[in-house]
Amino acid sequence: MSATVSADNPPVRRLSDWSDARLDDLADEYDTPLYVIDLERVRENYARLAAAFPDADVHFAAKANTSRAVLETLEAEGASIECASAGETERAFAAGFEGERVHYTAVNPPGIDLDRAVELAADHPGLTVTVGAADTIDRLAERGYDGRLCLRVNPGVGAGHHEKVRTGADAKFGVPYDRAASLLESAADDFDVVGIHAHAGSGISGDDLGNHRELVSRMGELARTIDPDLEFVDVGGGFGVPYHPDDPPLDLESVADATRDALGDLDATLVVEPGRYLVADAGVLLTRVNTVKEAPETTVVGVDAGMTALVRPALYDSYHHIRSVGADGQAVETTVAGPICESSDTFGTHLLADPTRGDLLAVGNAGAYGYEMASQYNSRPRPAVVVVDGDRTGVAHRRETHADVIATETEVTWE
Repeated sequence: MSATVSADNPPVRRLSDWSDARLDDLADEYDTPLYVIDLERVRENYARLAAAFPDADVHFAAKANTSRAVLETLEAEGASIECASAGETERAFAAGFEGERVHYTAVNPPGIDLDRAVELAADHPGLTVTVGAADTIDRLAERGYDGRLCLRVNPGVGAGHHEKVRTGADAKFGVPYDRAASLLESAADDFDVVGIHAHAGSGISGDDLGNHRELVSRMGELARTIDPDLEFVDVGGGFGVPYHPDDPPLDLESVADATRDALGDLDATLVVEPGRYLVADAGVLLTRVNTVKEAPETTVVGVDAGMTALVRPALYDSYHHIRSVGADGQAVETTVAGPICESSDTFGTHLLADPTRGDLLAVGNAGAYGYEMASQYNSRPRPAVVVVDGDRTGVAHRRETHADVIATETEVTWE
């Protein structure tokens, strides 16, 4: 399906662009905390990115959002998919992706994961398995796998919004650059070697783009030294989105031009694998105020969503813009805090209009790594997820109950 970009497809959707009336109705009908994902915005983001990279194969990094409705939407638009686990790979096939459009790219995969990946490859011969260590190649051979193989390379160049997501120079990820060619040439005797892969990190923008270009350049140089010829060169994703309301959007056309220039002349297909760029601004998290407390240095606004619903602020010190939905009044500087018994359970400092118990708040850019990283810490059920598509609304994940939290717990039988 060809991607078209219209004038009403802006490069970023701000939190203020969401309809207050629609968000109010959704919170009233489905309660809070509640994730809302706009599938039309997912389509718009994919169209913009595919238009910027017309000769590339665009893979969605599934770890950003594996809701089936999101995966089915991207599959219908023509995207391919990159999966970080056997579970994500199963989700991809359940959403309708054919094996030729699926890459399994695990890091130090557990045996049970690798077993399942080999089984899935037998059922879907087009599946590509990406490995990041010689050990993993040996483990695949031991399991009888001889199919499509891609090698993850560590190019020694990292980038990203936080040190915990800069993978390009982290020894955990990929085979050292100077060993990649010889390892691939030896693997070609037993596998169908089809590509090389690298990823600088997540949330790349601004000054980080220089590191991204350096990574792409090194991957192009490596590809030109490898025999046999490669089918593709995957340079990862990590394209950033503006989390602050005054941050400029990513200049995607410039990124695409720089990527092509840095890769150089190759017969192999360029692969990019964005995650957050496709889904971040397609989602918001709705939460209600339950407590307003005046403190000496701030006004604490307690809400029913916490780090178990959205962990990024606690884990990465990430900023997510928050605004009051439909509220008027003088703006007050507040600390928005959740119900979890941890000092890190806050969403940071925000200006809110005269915060009052019962107010509805919207947390922006929550479509990527929001529900995916939610947990049941403090025995709290995970929130519901609804998807909207034009005037239609549907439940993608039902709200968990306390019974769900203890569903896997059993009475110990002593032997």
